[in-house]
Amino acid sequence: MQEYLVTYVNYLITALNIVMFARVLSSWIPVGRGNPLFPVISFIHQVTEPILAPIRQIIRQLVPGIGMFDFSPMVALFLLWGVREIFNRLAA
Repeated sequence: MQEYLVTYVNYLITALNIVMFARVLSSWIPVGRGNPLFPVISFIHQVTEPILAPIRQIIRQLVPGIGMFDFSPMVALFLLWGVREIFNRLAA
């Protein structure tokens, strides 16, 4: 049972990593409502925003002069990596 949980959590974190990378890549492409990619980009934003919004707020409080750069996806990727490592070590 424990190995199934570890496998599930690893797959979930891998999927979140992929969606985070897709979010970063999609930020480079202007997508309007008429674009056929709009539903996909909208889905990516709906999945990642609950993770990125709190991180973005914390970064803005800690470093108010950060400007237009959004480091929240990078921080989220490091946090996801850390959660995976901690979970795998506790499960071993």
